[in-house]
Amino acid sequence: MGVRNYLIEGVSGTGKTAVCDELNRRGFRAIHGDRELAYQGDSGTGLPTTGTSHANHIWDVGRVRALAARQDQPVTFFCGGSRNFSRYLDVFDAVFVLHIDRDTLLRRLDARPPGEWGAAQEERDLVVRLHETSEDIPKGDFVIDATGPLEHVVDTIVDAASLHRPGPSHRHGITNTEP
Repeated sequence: MGVRNYLIEGVSGTGKTAVCDELNRRGFRAIHGDRELAYQGDSGTGLPTTGTSHANHIWDVGRVRALAARQDQPVTFFCGGSRNFSRYLDVFDAVFVLHIDRDTLLRRLDARPPGEWGAAQEERDLVVRLHETSEDIPKGDFVIDATGPLEHVVDTIVDAASLHRPGPSHRHGITNTEP
């Protein structure tokens, strides 16, 4: 595994892409999982599927593991969501889950251009349901309030990552605060 690897998750509209861009701007290694690792596939087998479906939005497990194994950066952030996270969650030292209130979520979805995920009514309804239920989101070691300014959100993540000292039971030793 890499020196330290962190997953940044959350439902659509919570700011994963913006956080990833800001981490990159600050000089961190941050991977846009939805752009660089994602494809439509069966979450159990990894075999490609046809069409576009939220349920089939998965990441290439081999690539996730290979990127996490690199030792060329002290910290790597993987930003985005997938339905097969359980197949690679073990490579992460901690999981950050971005959380926003419902009104902020609706405003952000309203601002999405046509064709972007979450802009269509059916997708929007799914995002709102996932926000309410936390389905398809891994349990977070750190739940981050992502309603504030981007710089503050990223400062919070960077500070938590710098203070986090993973150990053999790191996935179970941190109190999880449900969104």
